[in-house]
Amino acid sequence: MKYIHIAIFTCLACFMMACNDDFLDRTPETSISDPDFWKSENDIRLYANNFYNKEELLPNYKAYFNMGPFGIDADDGTDTQIALEYNRRMNGELLRPEKSNDTPWEIKSWEVLRNINYFMDNYKKANVSEQNLQQYVGEALFFRSLFYFNKLRQYGDVPFVSKVLSTNSPELMNIRISRAALVDSLMRDLDLANTYLPDKNEGKALGRINKEAGLLLQARIALYEGSWEKYHAGTNFGVDGSDGKTLLQKAAAASKQLIDLNSCDLDNTHDKQWGYWRLFNQEDYASSKEIILFRKYSLSENVTHLRSRYSSFGGARGVTKAMVDSYLCTDGKAIAANTLYMGDDKLSDLIQNRDPRLAQTIYVNDDQHYQFTGAANIKFKYPAFELNNQTRSVTGYDLYKGHNPDYKQYNEAQSTTATIYFRYAEALLIYAEAMGELGEISQNDLDLSINKLRDRVGMPHLKIANIAHDPNWDFPALSPIINEIRRERKVELACEGFRKDDIYRWAAIEILIAGKRPLGAKKQQFLGLADAPEGFEGAVNALQTNANGYIDPYATYNGMGSGYNFKLNRDYLLPIPLLEITLNDKLKQNPNWE
Repeated sequence: MKYIHIAIFTCLACFMMACNDDFLDRTPETSISDPDFWKSENDIRLYANNFYNKEELLPNYKAYFNMGPFGIDADDGTDTQIALEYNRRMNGELLRPEKSNDTPWEIKSWEVLRNINYFMDNYKKANVSEQNLQQYVGEALFFRSLFYFNKLRQYGDVPFVSKVLSTNSPELMNIRISRAALVDSLMRDLDLANTYLPDKNEGKALGRINKEAGLLLQARIALYEGSWEKYHAGTNFGVDGSDGKTLLQKAAAASKQLIDLNSCDLDNTHDKQWGYWRLFNQEDYASSKEIILFRKYSLSENVTHLRSRYSSFGGARGVTKAMVDSYLCTDGKAIAANTLYMGDDKLSDLIQNRDPRLAQTIYVNDDQHYQFTGAANIKFKYPAFELNNQTRSVTGYDLYKGHNPDYKQYNEAQSTTATIYFRYAEALLIYAEAMGELGEISQNDLDLSINKLRDRVGMPHLKIANIAHDPNWDFPALSPIINEIRRERKVELACEGFRKDDIYRWAAIEILIAGKRPLGAKKQQFLGLADAPEGFEGAVNALQTNANGYIDPYATYNGMGSGYNFKLNRDYLLPIPLLEITLNDKLKQNPNWE
């Protein structure tokens, strides 16, 4: 079977807009009221192309000091990856804003919704058959669902608008509909979208959203909200009368439907040592079986990014000890009391007899990990603690996943490594988790999902009847199978931008974040190196450690003496700006932000 996957070429929409008087850069009511528009399928396609380049929907990650999706978990301040500066929200330091400026509630953050709704209000004007329109309608429904999912994660209840409003529309004074009602609406939209969108192996799906992407988004939203409602039940953040079961069933059904399409598979299954790592540093995934949605860059079109410059070093971000300790040994058991575990005195010891994904996720000085520091094929020796704050190492565990060692990628604004938005492995993890949370998971379900991920790297299968106890499970109050399913998600999706959402939807801040400070590698291994560059020894000596010698990056920060101060009754949701509530008294503030 020929696999055709979605490639979002960044300059495509720009080219289209240039050919049509830049109409997509203008606001809908002033740009496409022209009666000559909305006539042909090409008009419909041109308008729909605009959605692919909206930062609120599919970020291009072109900014300085940006590591793309591989820096999100760090910037969010999770337990698995951190940035040089601690996350203020995790430390309970956010203040209720007076105005919406520079918040996710500001007007410009809602403009993309207006553009989508404008399409939905006007596409039927075109003299195009219903069958030919369906693909573009499916795309609009997909992107509207993605937009509202982002708002849901930030604010919970939000005003819901499905048509273009004018300045005097009564809907401007809408209340915030409940998160449950919002997600129900998104599920209906995606049900319809998935009947309209073509399979990815159909020619008309080339370069556009397809059914596989629609099913994965639906499964992602349903899992998020289903587990949120389950684990926040009985709190100010829960949904009255719901335990999330219906949405968990939907997550299982949507992900299983995607699996059963048999149009996707895992890549690099015959390369146990480096296949996982190679998955994340390609320039083009058009032939990939696993990557469902990605953005392609082009040097010739001057559409590039900078993140390869930062992935060569620490990028002012670092993987944590909590992340590294989660990787199993090659016998499929945890490191606790395991004779296969060689300890963490050295980076090279750390990866011995461990899940191969560990060595493919962090830099290790074993002559197999390559950077570029002014020349090609430079082998990694030690974390760059001596560099400036924008590029330096933070924990000593620097991220290798996503790094493209091709030297040409290092030059400023020359990086063309593609950005991945959706990949098939996530669907396998969603299916396993949803079935586990429903209490219905079988060994066959695991073999269909998690064990395929383990097969790629040559790890033993997860067996329901033979789960070895781990005294360091993240969630000791939950069942062994849930702990292992969550571990697999943590490892497989490491540093891909999912972790904060996982912690929030599991109501797990109290367990994983609050009252804790993240740790890094053992400091001693980086002292006394004969070939260390100038300033390295002094930079290492200046690092703070805990009583056991592990790097403690936030030890000297004011207010972090006893760890993160996340406010459990408040900080799971962002506050509505005060001015918005003043202007519309139907808007109610999120819990404990009054």
